[in-house]
Amino acid sequence: MTHYRRIRMEGGTYFFTVVIANRRLDQLVRHIDLIKKSLREEKEQTPFVTLGFVVLPDHIHALWRLPEGDTDYSNRWRRIKARFSKFLPPDESVSMSRKSKGERGIWQRRFWEHAIQNDKDLHRHLDYIHYNPVKHGLVKHAADWPHSTFHAYVERGKYNRDWGRGVDIDGEFGE
Repeated sequence: MTHYRRIRMEGGTYFFTVVIANRRLDQLVRHIDLIKKSLREEKEQTPFVTLGFVVLPDHIHALWRLPEGDTDYSNRWRRIKARFSKFLPPDESVSMSRKSKGERGIWQRRFWEHAIQNDKDLHRHLDYIHYNPVKHGLVKHAADWPHSTFHAYVERGKYNRDWGRGVDIDGEFGE
């Protein structure tokens, strides 16, 4: 079995990219209530703080802070994906490898994570999350995308409603 090296910082802050298997589908926004419910239930079971979040048709970006002494983001994502999948009808194609393991074909098996190093890194990733719907051509302005924590940040005065015009965010963000 392959062992992936994951960064484990107790009580750390992490950026994630989680992707569905068929990137041509829009399952996440089509079933936005299910993804929100899956996240809410996981948060109730094993708490964490959501610092930033965006749901796009085929992937999610999230910024979480785990509780002190906790490093287990992998099992949280596993359970969130399983909860979401359980409520969808089994109409996706499933490879023999997945069938033999009793898996559905909704999600990519892995996810990408990055341990946030400092405040500058945190703000850079928040900007990336909130700008992502614009980057993918889904909307012209960050404020136009409904499935994002951008709106909460505007309410708290952290972003202006027209933020993001002319933004240039480069770097590796796991897409």
